[in-house]
Amino acid sequence: MKAVGARLPRYDGVAHVTGRTTYVDDIRVRGTLWTKALRSPHHHARITRFDTSKAEALRGVHAVVTHQDVPKNVYGHLEALGIPADEPLFAADEVRYRGQPIAAVAAVDEDTAREAIDLIEIEYEERPAFFDMRKAMESDWPKIHQWGPVYPHFGPYNHRRVRKGDVDQAFERADVIVEGVYRPQAIEHCPIEPQTALVVPEANGRLTIYSCTQAMYFSMGVVAAHLQWPLNKLKFVGGTVGGGFGGKVDTASETISALLALKAKAPVKWRWTREEEFLASSTRAPWHMEIADALTSDGWIPNVHFDGFVGFTNRVPTTAMRGFGVTSVSFAVETHMNRVADVLGLDPLQIRLKNANRIGDTTANRVVLKDPSTVPVVLAAADRVGHELPPEYRSMTNERRSGDLLPEHLVDQLATNGGAE
Repeated sequence: MKAVGARLPRYDGVAHVTGRTTYVDDIRVRGTLWTKALRSPHHHARITRFDTSKAEALRGVHAVVTHQDVPKNVYGHLEALGIPADEPLFAADEVRYRGQPIAAVAAVDEDTAREAIDLIEIEYEERPAFFDMRKAMESDWPKIHQWGPVYPHFGPYNHRRVRKGDVDQAFERADVIVEGVYRPQAIEHCPIEPQTALVVPEANGRLTIYSCTQAMYFSMGVVAAHLQWPLNKLKFVGGTVGGGFGGKVDTASETISALLALKAKAPVKWRWTREEEFLASSTRAPWHMEIADALTSDGWIPNVHFDGFVGFTNRVPTTAMRGFGVTSVSFAVETHMNRVADVLGLDPLQIRLKNANRIGDTTANRVVLKDPSTVPVVLAAADRVGHELPPEYRSMTNERRSGDLLPEHLVDQLATNGGAE
């Protein structure tokens, strides 16, 4: 407890500000080859011709890899949890986004690797590119993915469903209906350190992989799955991540470098350029959210009907970014709550405190809350900004609902034993 409230120096602070911190790109191994990738110049196209022979024949080139060199080309780190993967490591017959990797080269230096990429002969048949997720369910939406317009693997449904209470009845009885549309867009993480990996083949047949990943065991599992290797043949070495924010959770640089290192029988390093980071690295997902609230005039909101779809477009694949979806949804919900308060003529913090989660409440997916923090957080926010609250709101806690906080329509949503099991 000595650290609570104390001003403690960062254990890595001095090394950072004096330039002594070691990142992946600072590691030097004799004989390391450099990597460049052939990336799609099109958002959507079929590959009609592909020939790497001239690149392979170029002096100084030690390896060229494509989807044909990957034992398992499609794999995602959540596949181990039963969530089917949808993104290939290398494009095979088609490209689905601009910047998608099609081939990679390992050569004696970056200039030679770049020259080899230019020697790869490839022809495309361009297809229409689509980016507006709102149109994904329309009949003229092109077939971007073999699974159809949306990711279909949510049990028996092609979307995530949440149901609580009787929404139809709520809308029939509502005093007011407030609707809104919210569209937070894709955001690039823009770390100071770009994606970088160094793979070193060892004499015992193992691979040592120096990685800037944020998720060491995720990345190890992904490389092992793509290579179809046991985990004990891989040694991952982490270290300081030069900025990630979620963008270095599921990367492809380690696997592609590993394939090149195995084929070249030499150490391989791949350091993305800043252009590659902006062009082809995964972003925070763009969202389109439509919210309709059926409300009583005094501001109660007890029922939920939610449908969430993941649509395929020709944008770059998306990933985590500080909250993995929570931030975008929170933006929409909190903005909408302010609109609700404005329409009803209520104080925006009072309506939040009134509807705030309390001990024994059940969430929309039937989780019983045992120690919710909504009430103390809202009260702390009110203090911080000097927002005045009446005494009955100022004295609220997260204790189980009773009295005025438990109208008849909320009784059934309480856990019968108070959620203390």
